[in-house]
Amino acid sequence: MFVGGSVRGRLTLFASITMAALCLLVNTLVLIAVRETAEEYRSSDIIASALRVVHLIKRGALPSVLLTDAEGVQVLNSTGRVVSASPNLVGKTRLTAMTPQADNAGGTEERCDLPGFTGRCMIVASFRVYEDDGDWMVYTMGDVVPWYVNPAALAFLIGVSVGMTVVTWLGTSRTVARTLAPVDDIRAKLADISGSDLHQRVPVPPTKDEIHALAETANRTLDRLEAAVEQQRRFASDASHDLRSPITAMRAQVEEAMLYPDEADWERTGQALLASLDRLQAIVTDLLTLARLDAGAPAACDNVDLAQLVVAETSRPRGKRVASALEAGVEVVGDKLQLARLLTNLLDNAERHAESIVTVSLARRDGRAVLEVTDDGAGIAQDQREIVFNRFTRLDASRNRDAGGTGLGLPIAREIAMAHEGTLTIADSELGARFVLTLPLKEG
Repeated sequence: MFVGGSVRGRLTLFASITMAALCLLVNTLVLIAVRETAEEYRSSDIIASALRVVHLIKRGALPSVLLTDAEGVQVLNSTGRVVSASPNLVGKTRLTAMTPQADNAGGTEERCDLPGFTGRCMIVASFRVYEDDGDWMVYTMGDVVPWYVNPAALAFLIGVSVGMTVVTWLGTSRTVARTLAPVDDIRAKLADISGSDLHQRVPVPPTKDEIHALAETANRTLDRLEAAVEQQRRFASDASHDLRSPITAMRAQVEEAMLYPDEADWERTGQALLASLDRLQAIVTDLLTLARLDAGAPAACDNVDLAQLVVAETSRPRGKRVASALEAGVEVVGDKLQLARLLTNLLDNAERHAESIVTVSLARRDGRAVLEVTDDGAGIAQDQREIVFNRFTRLDASRNRDAGGTGLGLPIAREIAMAHEGTLTIADSELGARFVLTLPLKEG
């Protein structure tokens, strides 16, 4: 199993081994077929030589030394004495005792133990000749066809196989190299991209294949990565600014009091410091909540009755009147604490911007739970309805009315909604802002 090395080398080696194995299989089948044909031809030739000797016997023209194409010939009379033989067998005794079957005049057999042919396997044809004094026997012999049939045929097949394997090696190597060239370009470009230079994109090959799809996917991933990094940069910048504000205020208050310690109102200074600490604590708490949501921290899977959750959250004292229209029995599956935080953030936001009343409605709609929180304030312009969900974003009106907001309440609410496979959007309203939360209903 070749694990290391390049893809080009592994594919080339695999293709070459496959071609070599295929050539070996084809050559084996060819040699088997050719050898069978050659053996049939050799047997026919040996039998033809034997029949010529039989013809000589019947004509009474059998010489004592037979000139023949066969490797060996012996003729035995009815008493078993050798009366004629090929030049290489003159003076030798009977080589074999094989005889044709009783109901047949001739037959062939392969023998590897014949005297005078040591180390050679022979095809022996035997024929019975009926004479007046009894049955004569004619034996003709020829070499068995070797497994490779002929050295020239074997060399030809080996040469063709080697040539096919070499061509496969070169062709596969060049084809894979051309195919993977865009991958090398993509890899080189990715190696050049750094965290401070994410605007570059990998080259997309013109061919509509898997590598084209890979390059497009890589570019889309880089787009998301660049957007995420840019968001993180803005987040860090905004967080540092919002954290710096209460810290700067606290430092100024302490320094002012220390300049005139005898004249300072330490109780008022302490209350101011506590207010700044509360704002600082709120920002840090929201940052930790967003960090857990971004990290995909596992949430509980509780059966949550949204109507009961709204009643619990709206029963707390608030600065504005809260009216509700709730459909009973609307249940979802999720983290009760997170959903309570989502609802609290929506109510707090509505309370900060409402003139006198906040309205909460809950209903089933198209197989989903729909929760709406509406205030009677100034509302949010169409082009700013997505901006308010950006982290540390507070519109000018919001900053003027509530300088203590963290700018993280609505982003946290949307993250919680998305974690529960829901949506949080701002819809049109005759008066004020209308936030619409949709969540999948509990099955069954």
